[in-house]
Amino acid sequence: MAHSGVRIDPSARTHVDAAIGDWLEHVIGRDILGDAQNYVHKRSGRLHDSLRAEVQDKTLRVGSLDCNYATDVELGTGPHVILPKNKKALSWPGAAHPVARVNHPGAAANPYLRPALFQRRTP
Repeated sequence: MAHSGVRIDPSARTHVDAAIGDWLEHVIGRDILGDAQNYVHKRSGRLHDSLRAEVQDKTLRVGSLDCNYATDVELGTGPHVILPKNKKALSWPGAAHPVARVNHPGAAANPYLRPALFQRRTP
């Protein structure tokens, strides 16, 4: 089979990759992040404020980089024991007295990221 002599500019891939990254970050990423911030339960605002969208190598990541309970809010938790880490007892405002442990009953899921991800989007 004869070749037609059409050549593709080698820099085209770089331009296409840049356009994909830009679209992921500034269109889809911004939309998913905005929805996640709207859906997240705002008790203290820490989780809401920690949410980010970033693109690296044409991969979009949306979520919290530094809020250690983000997954617990999204998926919920089963019953678990809370123990003090740096002290001998736990105490909080309104507690009758310090305690050595708390038997937490678990928490229901409050999804915010999955609903944002699966939100129907129109071009």
